[in-house]
Amino acid sequence: MKKPDLLILIIIWEFLSATIALVGMAAIIIFAFPVVLKFVSYPRAGGLFGLSVAEVLLFTYVALAVTAGAGLIIGREWGRITAIIHAVLSLFSIPFGTTIGILSLIYLNRPEVKEYCQSTQKKPFV
Repeated sequence: MKKPDLLILIIIWEFLSATIALVGMAAIIIFAFPVVLKFVSYPRAGGLFGLSVAEVLLFTYVALAVTAGAGLIIGREWGRITAIIHAVLSLFSIPFGTTIGILSLIYLNRPEVKEYCQSTQKKPFV
């Protein structure tokens, strides 16, 4: 079965959002951590904890987006489900993420996309 046309745009969105999150991670490491390290005692501990939590969340978001993009490239059902989870998380990124998340959710639940991902499930990865 042929890959649905608009699936390529969703794959691009997956990798683009992962890249943007990686830039955010780098910005936190380069700019925020040095500022927090100049604080004294309690603010330093709280700041480092908060920034560390932000880094872990961004890393998880990057891993989710890359996994979804890779799964959609090879046309697997787990890639479609991961992309749906990523689209739900994108709804919180107002205004562009919300718009793209809604459109992604609609498109990923269309019958031809479901059929494509389920039909390639039986083929070995080459």
